Amino acid sequence: MADFAYCKLEIFLPESHLAALQKALRAVDAGHIGRYDSCLSYAPVTSCWRPLEGTCPYLGQPGVLSTEPELKVEVTCPTERVDQTVEAIKAVHPYEEPVINVIPLYRTSF
Repeated sequence: MADFAYCKLEIFLPESHLAALQKALRAVDAGHIGRYDSCLSYAPVTSCWRPLEGTCPYLGQPGVLSTEPELKVEVTCPTERVDQTVEAIKAVHPYEEPVINVIPLYRTSF
């Protein structure tokens, strides 16, 4: 991934945690584009999962399929800071196994 200057992160989380996520992203300067900061997008999605035995889910019960509204948050960060950014997200994310997709960006407009 070192050949890519920027990455896009996709983060799925409950809407109740959006403000905490925004604060964590600002703290590591994710979403800084030119002379703007705190740049991100989010949209409502419906997610499904089934917690397996031995889990302690934030939402749902082990062995039962859950379908819940969430937000899909997208933010850009420099590849050199992606590990720091992922750790900042995990620190405020309520899920045992948060979904954080890191996608290298071939090209950006900035």
